[in-house]
Amino acid sequence: VKEEFFLPGSYESARKVGSSVRLVISDGFNFPESVQWYPSSSDPNFWNDKSAQKKAYDDLIAANEKAIRAQTLAEWVPAAKLVENGNTTTLPHACGDFSKVNAPARLGTVSVVTLDLTHPGTIGRSSIIAEPGEIYASENNLYISTRHWWWWPAPGQKDTTYFHKFDISQPASANYVASGTVDGYIQDQFSMDENAAGFFRVATTIQSRVADLSNPMNWWGRLETTNRVTVLGENNGSLDVVGQSAEFTKGERIMSARFVDDKGFVVTFRQVDPLVTFDMKDPTKPTKIGELTIPGFSTYIHPIDADHLLTIGTFVPPPGPNGTTDWRARSLQLQIFDVSDMAAPRQTHVQFVGTAYGWSEAASEHKAFNYFPAKKLLAIPFADWNSSWTTSSGTSYWSSFTSDLRVFSVDTVNGFTPKGAISVNDQFQHENYWGWSYYWTPNIRRSVMADDFVYAISDVGIRVANIADLSKPLVTTNFQRTTDDGSGTTP
Repeated sequence: VKEEFFLPGSYESARKVGSSVRLVISDGFNFPESVQWYPSSSDPNFWNDKSAQKKAYDDLIAANEKAIRAQTLAEWVPAAKLVENGNTTTLPHACGDFSKVNAPARLGTVSVVTLDLTHPGTIGRSSIIAEPGEIYASENNLYISTRHWWWWPAPGQKDTTYFHKFDISQPASANYVASGTVDGYIQDQFSMDENAAGFFRVATTIQSRVADLSNPMNWWGRLETTNRVTVLGENNGSLDVVGQSAEFTKGERIMSARFVDDKGFVVTFRQVDPLVTFDMKDPTKPTKIGELTIPGFSTYIHPIDADHLLTIGTFVPPPGPNGTTDWRARSLQLQIFDVSDMAAPRQTHVQFVGTAYGWSEAASEHKAFNYFPAKKLLAIPFADWNSSWTTSSGTSYWSSFTSDLRVFSVDTVNGFTPKGAISVNDQFQHENYWGWSYYWTPNIRRSVMADDFVYAISDVGIRVANIADLSKPLVTTNFQRTTDDGSGTTP
């Protein structure tokens, strides 16, 4: 280790562009420890005595203000530290590194920290008063979303998201430049995008709370949902709306989105899965072009080439004659879409994976979705449970579970071809749930594909096999597991 930076706050996300790493860090307001939010009293009649309550609140307000004013700037804004060659250097947060945004904010800070790998020993920080949300970065700009927070549900409210833009074109710094507001909320980072001209595109689901006229006792009202694509442009410190699409697929919500050059793709869901295509050439007129409705929904969209999309999601069968859906017919599914004709997108290939109990982290975390274009291979971690295997048949309960890395050949003409799987069932059964925790499981989490070799990575260790025969692992390396008290134990 050559040098270490210690930064106050919590890690949210990071992006690397060229030689520069940007970390997004959030921190709450560092109030003095003595600050209290409401008075306390051992008198059982206190909460019935209005005059006593008023005096207690007045006294508390005075005490809080005294403690707040007495706290030093260094205590409000803790410094970073650099440890290098055994020496510690304090790096205070300069006042000029803070910017005021033009959007409502709750008490807390978000900082974009720049580490220029070509100039070690230095960091740059730019901070705003805001809460963190999803992060998106282009080559020149980084955007942080902040969802509006309502204190209490009531008719008349509408979802709102604030976006904060930072200029990261200089390798050693990130400078706050603008903020903007869009109706609705985003699904994930892929709901945001910046095109080559610098326009910011975003797909949102808009929930509006309206009065429930059929049930006046429902004080919270009911929710109406619609969706929209919005384009923003920077204008003198503000991100202004320059174009919006018409509302689409009302009553549904966005499950996934992707912008590719001058094209936009959005999947919404309620009972069926519309894939909606958009022409994004004119930033002032994002226009819906086509729509394909099929059962289920996609949660991640991956462009294969200019004319094809690869997706992962869930197959949901159409409702039966009685209006109900058989959940046992659900399953994880992979799909290929032909979008060469944006006005008429087509589902060309489908691959069902596992049973209704099946699950893949790749469906909710794109880092677990591993498409290797050089070999046209897709690897996804997968777990399932076979309900036909029971302990009464002589098979242990944990033998009913499957945990492996599924690999598929992906071809836009021939579709999906299963190539096999690297199983970790032995480790899964050995550990079972007694040794699991929220941060440690034997399930496969990630994968790496290199030449003809496929690596399956779990919290337990790494297992590698040749693509020619994934059922025969070549090497398995277990990690040394660290217990909560810091001592190391080998599984």
